[in-house]
Order: sequence, then structure tokens, then C-alpha cells
Amino acid sequence: MNPDFFNVSNIMILVTALISYYALNNHSFFEKATFRPYLINHSREWWRWITNGFVHIDYSHLFVNMLSLYFFGTNLLYYLQSLAGDFSPILFLLFYISAIAVSGSYSYVRHKNDFSYSAVGASGAVSAVVFSCILFDPFSKIYLYFAIGIPSWIFGLLYLYYEYYMGKRQMDNIGHDAHFAGAIYGLLFTLMIYPQSVMNFIAHFTS
Repeated sequence: MNPDFFNVSNIMILVTALISYYALNNHSFFEKATFRPYLINHSREWWRWITNGFVHIDYSHLFVNMLSLYFFGTNLLYYLQSLAGDFSPILFLLFYISAIAVSGSYSYVRHKNDFSYSAVGASGAVSAVVFSCILFDPFSKIYLYFAIGIPSWIFGLLYLYYEYYMGKRQMDNIGHDAHFAGAIYGLLFTLMIYPQSVMNFIAHFTS
């Protein structure tokens, strides 16, 4: 088997799948891991900032997030390898874990006094991974429904608009705020470690 299969991104997929499986069969654990801004604010249950990214509402939720992480996580590791060498797995892990927390920051501000609000899932962190990949290679193709290929930078703009719009309307139970915040974090992270990415993007249109 290809040793690259056992990279840190795929290990995170395995860990998340195992924890999510356990949580779906243990309601008490699921509740303790859930992101609840009210309890973070009033009961200082700080672990919820991170643990929520390792549990999911159901298996379809888990599958979609982990499938996205499978495709984009390995790509991001490749980009990080060119910048950080042997340190790239640690950098990826720090980025991914921090993205879980950062993606929940806006929801925390909005709902820290709302006892009924809760959220779970790795969607925000996965969005951060996807948008980091987009900034590293904005002219690669992202395939919608595995068939419709569009430049990743165009996909990114459409995605940000959609998540911002849906987050404002609050018409469903999807964590659009976390998706948007995670995406922005992914862009900022990439700008910090690879500022040349913006110049490369501009140069494509001016050369």
C-alpha cells in the first residue's frame, strides 16, 4: 500500500470517523462533545471548542466532510511540504485543529447567551483546508458533482457568497457561519505562510 496513504490528513479522517461512530452510539459523550456557546461562556467548558469537530450528526454528515478532507487534505499537505519540509505534518495538524476552533468563533459571539444553540461537525475546518488549497492553486479545477469543473477561485467566490447569504437568512440547520469563518481562516493562514500566493494570482491576469 502506498505509504502516502498514511499521511496526517488521512489519520485525522480515521480518528474523526472512530470518534464520530462512538459518539453516535453514546448520547452522553455526544452531548459533552457538542459545540454549545452558552456552556462555554457560562460554565467554562472550553473543550467544546475542539471536540465538536470530531463528532457528527449522522453518518451522511460524516461521509461528506471526510470525503472532502480526503481529496483536499492530501493536496494541502503537498503544498505545505514545499514550504515546511518535514515540519509540514505538524503544521497541517496545528492548522486543522485551530481551524475547528476558529470556525466556531462567529457562532460563539452570536449565540453565547443562547442555551438552545448547538453545533457539531468538521465542516468549518474542512472549509479552511479547501480554501487554503484554493489560494495555493487558484486555477486548478474543482468538480461539482464530480462532473462540472470550474476554476477553484471562481468556486471560492461563489461559495463565500452562498455561505454568507445563507448564514444571514438562517433558513436551515446548516452551520453556514462556521463554513464562512473556516474559509476565511484558510485564506488568512495561507497568506501568512505563503504571501507570494496573492502575487502569483495577480500575475496570472497581468502577464
